[in-house]
Parts: sequence; structure tokens; C-alpha cells
Amino acid sequence: MKINTLEKIIKNKQNKNEFAIVTNLSTGETELFKRNTLIAKNLEKYLNQINDFFRLKKNGVIEGTEIFVETYRKPIKVIVVGAVHIAQYFANFAKNLNFEILIIDPRGYFVSNQRFPDVKIINKWPEEAFKEIETNENTALIALTHDPKIDDPALQHALKKKFYYIGALGSKKTHENRCQRLKEGGFSDKQVNLIHGPIGIKLGGRSAPEIALSIIAQLVSETYKNND
Repeated sequence: MKINTLEKIIKNKQNKNEFAIVTNLSTGETELFKRNTLIAKNLEKYLNQINDFFRLKKNGVIEGTEIFVETYRKPIKVIVVGAVHIAQYFANFAKNLNFEILIIDPRGYFVSNQRFPDVKIINKWPEEAFKEIETNENTALIALTHDPKIDDPALQHALKKKFYYIGALGSKKTHENRCQRLKEGGFSDKQVNLIHGPIGIKLGGRSAPEIALSIIAQLVSETYKNND
């Protein structure tokens, strides 16, 4: 691999860009591919197939060739509202997955770097915190505080921005009350029904790590559903 190609790969990884490395296995020649950019002339005839791998976020050899495509996905931003014990286990489960975890909690006594090493923590109310965070349809929200003053504004933001995954902790009764408040705030039944509540896949567990595991399982399931 040429030095300048390696430098481009490192830079794109650091900037969390989406790209693909296209390698001719027979010659060892490597090219960096990004959407809507030019590609080397010797690879132009494979552009449609390369785009397919890139769009589907898959790796593999183009059929009938020696061309290997390896895609690098931009980490999915997951915003956790509430620096509680479940959030600690969730962040630990997520660290080896393609997720970028951010935690919002205005309560200073919950927030510390010791409890959440290598995780960005925003010690502000959601309305202020979201001014610092770029969000879109590829963002996920997990609300864990049980406090409507903290969870509800975050849920409202997620619904307005059409996050692909929105989940909120609480019992069925808590969720019913939550949904009623959101409807009274102007959200439709269709929008409110997008919220996974009670959050997580039903695994039967009740401890903090078990609940965190059920949440990460549901999140991964919805992420791949979203990318199909």
C-alpha cells in the first residue's frame, strides 16, 4: 500500500468518515473510495458493484474478479439520557460495537469520568445539550432517568428529528403516562408509537446489566433493520 493511501485511510478514520478500501488482490494495488468521488480508471468498470458494497455497508470480493471491497461505516451516534447504573453497563457493552456514545445528565452527582471512562458526558439539561450535538435520522436515543423533566424534552427532540431508534425506560404504566404527555404536547399516535417502551428485548432479567443487555440487543436489531 502506498504511503499517501495509508495516510488518507488514517485521516478518514480519525474524522469518522464513511469510505471503502478497494484492493486488487492479484496486484496489491489499493484505492480509497468515497461516495460521489472519482475512482481510478482501472476500477471504473466496477463502479456499480463497488457502490453496492458501499451502500449496503458490506465487505467482499466482486464476483468474477480479484477486487476486494472493505467498507468503513461512520459510528452511529447513540445518546443516553441519564448517567445511571444501567448506562454504565450499556456503555461497556457498546464499546466494541460501531456506536459513538454520548451521555446527557444535568444532575452533577451522577456525572463523573470515573464512572464513564472514554465517554463524552454533557452535564446539561437536554434542551441545552442538544444545541451542542449534531443529530439526524441515523441517531438513536435511550432515555433512562424516569424523570419527565429530563426524559420528555429529549424524547420530543428525537421524535422531531426522526431518530431511527428511540427507547425509554419504565413500566407499562409509566410509558402510558409518558405517551399521554407527548400527545398532549402535539405529537401524533403514529409518532409516539415509534418509542420502544418499556425499552429493550424481553429477556426476563431485572438487574442493571441484564436490562442494559436487553437494550443493546434491541438497538443492534433496529440498527441492522434500518440498514437493510
